[in-house]
Parts: sequence; C-alpha cells; structure tokens
Amino acid sequence: MIAKPRKTGKKTKKAEKPAPPPEAIAHERLQYAALPWRRTEAGLEIMLVSSRETRRWIIPKGWPMAGRDGATAAAIEALEEAGLLGVIAEKPVGAFHYMKRFTRGEELCRVAVFPLRVVRQRDHWLEKDERETQWFAATEAAKLVSDRELGVLIRKFARGFNG
Repeated sequence: MIAKPRKTGKKTKKAEKPAPPPEAIAHERLQYAALPWRRTEAGLEIMLVSSRETRRWIIPKGWPMAGRDGATAAAIEALEEAGLLGVIAEKPVGAFHYMKRFTRGEELCRVAVFPLRVVRQRDHWLEKDERETQWFAATEAAKLVSDRELGVLIRKFARGFNG
C-alpha cells in the first residue's frame, strides 16, 4: 500500500528546479537584463514584459553587444522590448539562470540584472506588436515571473526599498 501525503493545511512550495550540474555552469552563456522599476504612491512597481513565444512574464534581456558594457546592453534591450527610457544602474543587482531553447537544444544562460529607474515609456518601439508590458507591485511581479531565481532577485531588490 502506498501512503498518500498528509494534508497539513500549509501551503506547499513550488518544486524547485535542481541546481545545474557543474559542467553546465562552466559552459553557461551570459546575457544582460534590465529590471524596470518605478515608485508610486502604492509603493515599488516592476514592469514585466511577455516573452514572444510562450507569453510568460519576464524582464527585458539579451546578448552582449560589441563595444557596449552590460548596463548599456540591458538599457537597449529595455528600449527595444518595452519602449522604456530611464536611468540604468552601472552595476548589476544580481543574476539568475535559465535554460534557453534553441533549435539545436538548450543552453544554460546566466543573466546579470541591472535596475532601470523608468522615466517614461515611448508610444512606439521595436517589439511593441510582439509583446505585452504591464506594471505590477514588486511582490506580485516576483510571483508572476517564470524563473524562480528571478523572483527571489525581485524580492531582494524590493526589500532594499523597504529597509
């Protein structure tokens, strides 16, 4: 007889993805992302962007650009993917990992995340017809993003605003 898990009334956590094997980390590819934020009367808000294919909530990210540092590349991605203009931090607030799908398989990517204080959103931008953008309270954004590590990073960033 197989025992069923007992219900404790406590909320169960999402199953965590196992850590990537060391050999995968040695071959990870680097990307840069912007973490778009603003302060409102309601508190800290984070803008999330939908991915093009699966429509998951993510933040603007992309590959390194020749002649540009990580912060500049992240700011360009935010402009192309979400029409965002603002002030980008010179140093990343952290990083997260995810598996990037390619036609030939998957590769592990490490994404360095640079906070972007949004000043405005353009009316028109390169990928406007391909993506949705939406502002969320930081706690909600942390729950909605598809990558657990990114959710942890957003919560950590938000705590920096709340003391």
